[in-house]
Amino acid sequence: MKKNKKTFSEKSTNSEKRVLDALIENSRQSSREIAKKTNLSTATVIKKINEMKEKGIIRGFSAKVDCEKLGFDFPAIIEIRVAKGKLMEVENKIAKEKEVKAVYDITGHFDAAILADFRKRKDLDVFIKKLQKMDFVERTETKIILNKVKEE
Repeated sequence: MKKNKKTFSEKSTNSEKRVLDALIENSRQSSREIAKKTNLSTATVIKKINEMKEKGIIRGFSAKVDCEKLGFDFPAIIEIRVAKGKLMEVENKIAKEKEVKAVYDITGHFDAAILADFRKRKDLDVFIKKLQKMDFVERTETKIILNKVKEE
């Protein structure tokens, strides 16, 4: 018999959604502030947050950093094709690089997409050449991001 796994939205209560929306809007606000916004008690807000942490819905709280203001104003998407079923091995190695913000499995002509920020074109060039020398990387294709319309 196949178990029916429900998604968060199917299992969650309205109060959980309201708390999560408030946290997404501003994760630095206090439980008391969230309680006021959601018309819940502070104790309920704390309980809902702890439950969502335990379930892995909330994985942590972090700062949103504007990389451009730190001098990383050369973002790129780099797609890679990986040989011989070594995708996870290659992705895990790439994920450790300091320039890399995200690594995704994708469908299509390539196997993975890398989102990375660089200070200048030369840094991107060095990074791509390093990727191309990696074992099992067959091909790369790089796209330079010209404008960010939305980034969360």
